[in-house]
Amino acid sequence: MTADRSSSSTAAFSRLHDAVRTGDAELVARTIDEVVEPGLIFHAPVPTGVTGVQALKEVWTVLLRAFPDLRVEIEDVIAEGDKVVYRNTVTGTHLGEYRGLAPTGRSVRYGEIFVFRLAGGRIAEIWGVVDVLSQLRQLGAVHA
Repeated sequence: MTADRSSSSTAAFSRLHDAVRTGDAELVARTIDEVVEPGLIFHAPVPTGVTGVQALKEVWTVLLRAFPDLRVEIEDVIAEGDKVVYRNTVTGTHLGEYRGLAPTGRSVRYGEIFVFRLAGGRIAEIWGVVDVLSQLRQLGAVHA
């Protein structure tokens, strides 16, 4: 079942997505505090070693610092029960340090899929699959 982005099942993610589109890491962090459960279970690998809400905030801080023009375009939204799946295409220009790599000025374009479990209208659990290999190849950090 495909969900309308304005439905209640996608409202929390829509608010977070809107904050990300501003490129303002502080707004993203405040929005996370508003739409994410404090006990968030975050199943995506985070290189910094932090967990939960702090991991999610750290991910966005790192990404927005490295790719200040970062854009997340939603390709598909599927909602069923307490879960919502998003397939996104991410683009940006590498203008800040990222994973130990100095800015290259190169553009990246990669895909990601996230599953969100909601509880009480807030994001309670996240599973993520991000094409980091493609991202790192485009930055010249990994060769084919």
